[in-house]
Amino acid sequence: MYRGKKELLSLFSVEDDVFGNETESDMDLEKAALEDTEEAIDHGILVANLALRLAEELGFDSEFRSRVADAGIVHDIGKLQISGLLYGRKEGVLRIEEIKYVRRHPTLGYNFLSKKKIGDEEFRNMILHHHENFDGSGYPDNIKGEMIPVGSRILRICDVYAALVSERPYRPAFEKDNAMELMIDEVKNFDMTFFLAFMRVVHADDFASIDDYIKRCNSKVHVKSKRLQ
Repeated sequence: MYRGKKELLSLFSVEDDVFGNETESDMDLEKAALEDTEEAIDHGILVANLALRLAEELGFDSEFRSRVADAGIVHDIGKLQISGLLYGRKEGVLRIEEIKYVRRHPTLGYNFLSKKKIGDEEFRNMILHHHENFDGSGYPDNIKGEMIPVGSRILRICDVYAALVSERPYRPAFEKDNAMELMIDEVKNFDMTFFLAFMRVVHADDFASIDDYIKRCNSKVHVKSKRLQ
């Protein structure tokens, strides 16, 4: 399992002034920020490993595989800047204004990484466009097809799968087969060649290590959810 580079993981510090809000002293918000940070790291590691496997299955070279894995680690880093605004996230329902904020996170992540001089433009564009859909219905720029960077197309598939199979305080995780069925229902969002390759990755014998990682992450969320009851 790829665990991420120190310099990338250090970007998730909640003490960074980019994420802090000096007018907020509520301990509940601080606790939520810490929980969101832990969740973002766990999710990033999962997406990174899925992206690494998918890029390998697609025949990309080791340099690109490493870059897309690193992009997977930090693809959602923009969400940490808005986590305090997502008041409904624990109930699983986002208000209209919250959805608007969520849709800003790829741009916020891109801007943050640019400010920190992390990666080059190609690398940062993977993060910027990881919510673009192949049919043009995604965000932030509604680009479609091969206009979407290759790395973003990989991250899009891996991000959706990782979200579906992950336990949340407001809903249980989907089993692997159910997650894949849900993705097939929305296959218009994905590069079909990449998605077919991803299906091979998920059902490969050596996928067990990723399955085990998902179970460990889900057990942590399950314990957290019990504390909240």
